[in-house]
Amino acid sequence: MGILEKISEIEKEISRTQKNKATEYHLGVLKAKLAKYRNQLLEPTSKGKEKGAGFEVLKSGDARVALIGFPSVGKSTLLNTVTKTHSESASYEFTTLTCIPGVIEYKGANIQLLDLPGIIEGAAQGKGRGRQVIAVAKTSDLVLMMLDATKKIFNAEVLFREDCDADQLIDVVCKNRVYLPCLYVYNKIDQISLEEVDKLARRPHSIVVSCNMRLNLDYMLDMMWKYLSLIQIYTKKRGEAPDFVDGIILRKDSNIEQVCRAIHHDLASQFKYALVWGTSTKYSPQRVGFNHILHHEDVVQIFKK
Repeated sequence: MGILEKISEIEKEISRTQKNKATEYHLGVLKAKLAKYRNQLLEPTSKGKEKGAGFEVLKSGDARVALIGFPSVGKSTLLNTVTKTHSESASYEFTTLTCIPGVIEYKGANIQLLDLPGIIEGAAQGKGRGRQVIAVAKTSDLVLMMLDATKKIFNAEVLFREDCDADQLIDVVCKNRVYLPCLYVYNKIDQISLEEVDKLARRPHSIVVSCNMRLNLDYMLDMMWKYLSLIQIYTKKRGEAPDFVDGIILRKDSNIEQVCRAIHHDLASQFKYALVWGTSTKYSPQRVGFNHILHHEDVVQIFKK
């Protein structure tokens, strides 16, 4: 039995056991074992077989978003709120011990959302499974950096001996660097003043939300769509109305060739021309070729040779 299974069995036994003086010692033993296994999962040894347990998540959907943040900032609550997935959430740290995927269905797109264990000090050196968390985040299209709006921000003093911009500083600090779009999500705004909320909301690339009260989550999803640079394209068959139900999800600045390949891999080789209705054309419909760049909610009709 692996560590994850042992944790699950102990949690089930604790939930089944009534709390009274007779079971007090037994519950204490169970909780001690639970803490031991949680620590083993967070600090796996180099020889351990389960070092990557829970982190091998197949990339699926139209885009992948990673939830990064300190323990107990509300990542699991957000996943439970905006997806149909259940991720254990509680007021204590390290409730989430593995990578838990969920799917956000938004504007016809399936966006994979990953709830990752909380980042702690020393994560880059592997503490708290930090290296696995960072490795998964690097495979994402967008990072949601979740923060607790009730916690104060601490600054650091850095000495520069020559002119340097922010990107150069990051290059020095993080040698294995991957640049990803990032949104800062400040949770628990229902626990701070309106003045503090306004100050946080005005920061660049920042969103203020309350997962428990479901405040501003629609705006967060809209900003995620924008930062992921997704567009939805509708198709039309000859003599029929456009299909506005099952659109094709593509990246911004995609062209007709990518639409063909999204429909069927052989369609590109049979392509003759396309008719496009929408904001990407001067008039509707307009006859276009392979390299025509499409806009969000354009309608495309493909003609074969």
